Amino acid sequence: MNTPTEIRLDTARRALALTWADGDTRTLTHVQLRAACPCADCRTLRLRGNDVEANPDVVLTGIEPAGYGVQLVFSDGHARGIYPWPYLEALAARRDAD
Repeated sequence: MNTPTEIRLDTARRALALTWADGDTRTLTHVQLRAACPCADCRTLRLRGNDVEANPDVVLTGIEPAGYGVQLVFSDGHARGIYPWPYLEALAARRDAD
């Protein structure tokens, strides 16, 4: 499993920066992370064809280690999703491809 060597909260850009072992750094905005929440409720919404509503003003207020990933805490009170490292890596790659 690819685990980041550095996790940095960029409050000015409202982004989470992840640096991987190969030196590649990828960023995901707080809004992108909130919209991609992997918790059961948010996954169910997406499976039903709905989008997860992410307020454009949402910010990360906490990052909790979870071994195989991180649990992110958002200013809207949402803190249920654990973001596994491979999921974050794929999100960042998908974002860069868009």
